[in-house]
Amino acid sequence: MLRPLALLLALLLGACAGSAPRTAPNLAAGPRYPGLTCAPFARAEVGLALRGDAADWWREAAGRYRRSERPQIGSVLVFRRARRLPSGHVAVVSWLLDARRILVIQANWVRGELDKDQLVVDVSARNDWSEVRVWYPPTRQLGTHVYSTYGFIVPPAPQTHDALTGRATLAALSATGG
Repeated sequence: MLRPLALLLALLLGACAGSAPRTAPNLAAGPRYPGLTCAPFARAEVGLALRGDAADWWREAAGRYRRSERPQIGSVLVFRRARRLPSGHVAVVSWLLDARRILVIQANWVRGELDKDQLVVDVSARNDWSEVRVWYPPTRQLGTHVYSTYGFIVPPAPQTHDALTGRATLAALSATGG
C-alpha cells in the first residue's frame, strides 16, 4: 500500500511544482534508481514505441517518427555506438538555450542516475548536432569527450519543459519496474 501512495505523491508533487527552465546546467546530482537505463526511461518519458539498444532507435524510427538535425523540446537525441557507449545513448531535450546549446533529461549518463536539465553542446563543424559534448555531473563541468550522434527523433505529441520534468520521476520508476 505504501508503494502506490509514494508513486502518487511523487506524481502530484512533480505535476504541481512547475519548474522554471534553466539557463545553466543543473549542478545537483540526480536521484539514483538501481537498474535505470536510458532507453526504457526515454520511452516512458515521451511515449516513443521503440525498442532495443539506444543506438538502434534511429533506424527503428525511420518511417514511424519524424527525424531531424534540429532539436525541439521533447525530441530524443540519439547517440551512436562508441567505445564509451557500446549500446549508444538517448537523451530527451528539455530546453533550447540557443542554436548550439540544449538541456536534456537523461538516465544513466552517470550510472543509475536520473539527471534533469543537463547541458549538451553541439560542437560539429557544420552545426548539425552530429557531434556533441555533454555535461558530466560528478565533475560539475562539460565533459571533454566528443560523442557522435544521429540526430533527433520527434515524438508525435508536442512536449513542454514542465510536463517533461514533472513526469521524469514517474518515468524513471516505470523504466525500472518500480
